[in-house]
Amino acid sequence: MKPDVLVIGGGNAALCAALMAREAGASVMLLEAAPRDWRGGNSQHTRNIRCMHDAPQDVLVDAYPEEEYWQDLLKVTGGLTNEKLARVAIRASSTCRDWMRKHGVHFQPPLSGTLHVARTNAFFMGGGKALVNAFYRSAEALGVQIRYDAPVDELQLDNGRFVAARINGKDGPEWIHAKTCVLACGGFESNIAWQREAWGEINGEWPADNFLIRGTRFNMGVLLKFMMGTNADIIGDPTQSHCVAIDARAPLYDGGICTRVDCVSLGIMVNRNGVRFYDEGEDFWPKRYAIWGRLVAHQPAQIGYSIIDSHATGRFMPPVFPGVKADTLPALAVKLGIDPDALMRTVQEYNAACRVGTFDHNVLDDCHTEGLTPAKTHWALPIEKGPFTAYALRPGITFTYLGLKIDERARVHFAGVPSDNLFVAGEMMAGNVLGKGYTAGVGMAIGTAFGRIAGTEAALAARQPSATEQPAGAQRAAA
Repeated sequence: MKPDVLVIGGGNAALCAALMAREAGASVMLLEAAPRDWRGGNSQHTRNIRCMHDAPQDVLVDAYPEEEYWQDLLKVTGGLTNEKLARVAIRASSTCRDWMRKHGVHFQPPLSGTLHVARTNAFFMGGGKALVNAFYRSAEALGVQIRYDAPVDELQLDNGRFVAARINGKDGPEWIHAKTCVLACGGFESNIAWQREAWGEINGEWPADNFLIRGTRFNMGVLLKFMMGTNADIIGDPTQSHCVAIDARAPLYDGGICTRVDCVSLGIMVNRNGVRFYDEGEDFWPKRYAIWGRLVAHQPAQIGYSIIDSHATGRFMPPVFPGVKADTLPALAVKLGIDPDALMRTVQEYNAACRVGTFDHNVLDDCHTEGLTPAKTHWALPIEKGPFTAYALRPGITFTYLGLKIDERARVHFAGVPSDNLFVAGEMMAGNVLGKGYTAGVGMAIGTAFGRIAGTEAALAARQPSATEQPAGAQRAAA
């Protein structure tokens, strides 16, 4: 039977859309490209959602009002954001938790080591995997039809209206017709060839060859590429993404949150030439951690080294992999393959520039450098007490920002005209809000807000007379 709403994707945004559409009385089918064991997209790797609130609420302390949330987002994006859509997501984040609880999601206070987010971010009990599993259980109980191993590679469109989607699975092509559709199948971060094409060659190197993918291996951007071949309106820079500097020993795919290294702000970061290249103490780590992947991507061989001394021990969440240790800095440099003299010059210049005040990693303290380029604005302590530890870091791509342009109703636009039955949510539209940069938990806020909007709008559109049957001879959009 033809469903009212077809949801393409299997992560948080897709599940929010499916649940909302089903709650609105629509029949719903969800197509997940991954096998059941790998369902959930990048959402299985998340752990929290950034939430606006004007007073203390359950697992959130103090207040995090709309304007502060907006200013935080404005700062990390450098103004590359649609304020109207950003505020839609921000406001929706204040009311989503009760709805999530209704579908089996549990929250907990922030874990030890999650600096500065007790006020801003609500943590999922059991992490993203538990959230995904809860949503799938609820969807099944509500009668959402779920199909795994169901990658969609083509849509049939008629003048901006959705007609059908083609599954290109192990049993061969199959067309699924529906009254309305929600696209929520992620970006193209797992498609290394596309990443290589987007980044190109820089100083004789192909940066994407050294990228690691923090999230799912199934986000190949197939439908995004298809939509780019139609007259759908596209937004975003293909090189911009949620890009974190992660442990260089992480696997190519699905390393997830545990590959992060959170000590950058407590030491110095150097490239393979032993030279610093950015302010390690610019702001609190949850607001700046996602800039470091892109910074490292522009360094030789796309690698950087976070170096700390024993003063930093115990001040950050322990990484999953142990660091490289040595009793002296020259010995550490040898282990890292860095010229010892170059590293010593960098450390000596840094130490001499440090102006140590009252160190406090919980505030923007007064420990800073003077006369040094790049400066270290906060938490600048000399690197002098052994043993010394280093972590090799490479760019870790979580999700890309290139996507489909939308409005506040999550409608896909074709040459400026909104579709009346094709909607989009999650990473496929996050570039409307995230032109660049990132702050912890905002991706889940965007996916949850627009997933719920897209599901509601799709269910409403399915009840309209124009969504009943398509005219004969509807044509597939040009690919």
